[in-house]
Amino acid sequence: MVGVTFFGDFDLASLAIWGFWFFFAGLIFYLQTENMREGYPLEMEDGSESPNQGPFPVPKPKTFNLPDGQEVTVPSEENEAAHRRDNLALEKMAVGEGFPQMPTGDPMADGVGPASWAPRRDEPEMDAHGKPKITPMEGHEAFFVSAGRDPRGMPILSKDDQVVGHCTDMWIDEGEQEVRYLEYDLVPEHGSGKRLVPMQLVRVQPRWIMVASLHSSRFDGVPQIRTSGQVTKLEEEKICSWYAGGTLYS
Repeated sequence: MVGVTFFGDFDLASLAIWGFWFFFAGLIFYLQTENMREGYPLEMEDGSESPNQGPFPVPKPKTFNLPDGQEVTVPSEENEAAHRRDNLALEKMAVGEGFPQMPTGDPMADGVGPASWAPRRDEPEMDAHGKPKITPMEGHEAFFVSAGRDPRGMPILSKDDQVVGHCTDMWIDEGEQEVRYLEYDLVPEHGSGKRLVPMQLVRVQPRWIMVASLHSSRFDGVPQIRTSGQVTKLEEEKICSWYAGGTLYS
C-alpha cells in the first residue's frame, strides 16, 4: 500500500493541517501588505516618518492601469503627495500624538475638523460609458419624479428660518437612479449664483426645503462648481464638507 511502503509512518493528516496553516499565514501576509499600498510608510502629525511602522513591510511599488487610461503607482511619494494637504490652519493642544488639534482660523473656510476634505482628483466621476455620472435632471427626458414631492421651485430655508434661495433642479446619478444633489439659486440678500446641496442633508417639507446644518450667513460661502452641468470629485468633496462642517461650526 502507498501509505505503508512510500510514506511509512508519516502522518498525512498532520501534513495537510500544517500545509493549510502555512498557506493561511502566507495569505494574511499577502493581503496585509497589499493593503499597505496607500498611506504608508506611516507618518507623525508633523509629517516626519513614524519610528513604528508595524510588523509588516511596505510592499514594492506596483503600477495599476485605470479604466480611463491613467496609471497610478503605489506606494510612491508622488501619489502620497497628491493626496496630502499641508500647512493646515491647526495648532496642537498637547505635546503627545493623537490629541485633537484646535483650528486657528475659520475652520469651514480652511477645511479642517468636521469640515475637512480630501484632495481628490479635480475631474468628474465617470460611468461605464465614459460620461459624467452626476448631471442635472434637466435634459434627461427619461427621468421624472414618480413619488413624493417635486422640490423644484420650493424655497430653501436655513437653520435660522431664513429663505436663502429657491430650488431650480435636481442632480441625478443616472446609473444608480437616485438624486444626489439639489441645485438652488441664492437670493440677493444671501449671495448670488447657483449652489448645490447634498440630498442627504436636506429635508423636503410640504412647502419648503430645510437645510438645518447652515446659518443663513454661511450660504454665500458654499463652494461653487467650475463647469456648468458637471461636478468634479474635488468639488463634491468641498461641497459636502462645507455642509457637514456647518453642523458644528455654523
